[in-house]
Amino acid sequence: MSDYMFMLESRLSADQFRVVGQMRQLAADAGLNVYLTGGAMRDMLASSPVRDLDFTVEGNSSKLAKMAEKKFGATLLSSDDLRKTLELRFPGGVSASIGMAHQERFQKSGGKPQVAPATIHEDLRCRDFTVNAIALSLNKASLALPIDPTNGIGDIERKEMRAIHNYSFYDDPARMVRIIRMKIRLGYAIDERTRLQYENAREADMLSKITPEALGEELRGMAAELAPVDLIQALVDEKLIHLYSPALEGAKLNLAEFAKLQKARQLVPVGVDFKITPLPLFLKILLGKLNAKESAALIKAAALAKSEVTAVQKLDAMAKKLEKDLKSAKLQKPSHLFQLLSKAPGEAILSLLVFSEQRLVQDRIKNYFQKYIPASLEVTDELVAAAGVAPGTPKFQRTKDEMILTRLDARPKKPAPEPPPPPPPPMSSFARGPSVRHTR
Repeated sequence: MSDYMFMLESRLSADQFRVVGQMRQLAADAGLNVYLTGGAMRDMLASSPVRDLDFTVEGNSSKLAKMAEKKFGATLLSSDDLRKTLELRFPGGVSASIGMAHQERFQKSGGKPQVAPATIHEDLRCRDFTVNAIALSLNKASLALPIDPTNGIGDIERKEMRAIHNYSFYDDPARMVRIIRMKIRLGYAIDERTRLQYENAREADMLSKITPEALGEELRGMAAELAPVDLIQALVDEKLIHLYSPALEGAKLNLAEFAKLQKARQLVPVGVDFKITPLPLFLKILLGKLNAKESAALIKAAALAKSEVTAVQKLDAMAKKLEKDLKSAKLQKPSHLFQLLSKAPGEAILSLLVFSEQRLVQDRIKNYFQKYIPASLEVTDELVAAAGVAPGTPKFQRTKDEMILTRLDARPKKPAPEPPPPPPPPMSSFARGPSVRHTR
């Protein structure tokens, strides 16, 4: 137990670890069993950054989400009524999903499954891949007990992707796209049996059974990946990109701009609360070379909402305004730049790294990521508390912000020049050695 608790504390950010504790408290108050599951467990065990927390509840997930909103100030972002899963954002920028433990039964390939409440073991056995079917108990009687019915931990150690069921790609054909996305994200191989199941499903034309809604969900997942050019290239190699648009199989796929996006995303320090809505920028690049008819066909193929499409146009306006602000001569101090960019939408910042031709703008954004954010992280909660401010009070965060700005603007003192070494003493004739007489 202690090993997994230590792993939780060491692999999660302070804000994420706090949310885990809050969910434990809420579940105990509600008399529900709750588990940390899915991607959070996979990434933690693989020593990868944990982006989002995934909680599974044996019981009423909506009740737990409402309690989180009321008691801890969480904000509801979206919900899946079929699977009873809710997406929340907690104070501190932590994203988390709270889902009901359930079983899924598919009447036809690609169709909506029949969903029924289940135990955590039944839930895990119905998931897509073994590496996503691991849970950690957050309950008092079994705290930090791992639950791994499909040996996902072993597959993480072997760095392999393995489907849980023989008919996994027939039940949900979108998993054929997802396994390629997960393969690129994790750097794992697809095990031989799963690869054969994948090929058989393709030969059975299961790709045609993927619904537009499922393609849209996978597209949103792609937009959040940190290596978009590698992913897009993998989809081209696997001949899957045509599911979104046949036009993207040729010269209209802008790999150069996806490569710039990949470099930009990798500039963001790991573990930082970087607020970003990734789809608009990803879509801007994906649609960049398509004509109006081709763009409309892709939007329809992925069942994208009108608000998601208009967000691309809004992104251009946000990025243009941010570029103007970043060129301002008023940004005299590091604290000025830090305050500007820490409030700017992440997608607008990355858009400028991809598209802006202004060297000053590019340099200032890089300084923000490479110098100012790391410097701000040096101001810890412990330092603020040591200044005599009580944690949890409104004054605490204000004091921390002030300390960060002060540190950013503090110019390091140049060390005093060392005095030159004293000249060596003159050498005596004895020290130089005896003279030598040269004779012919």
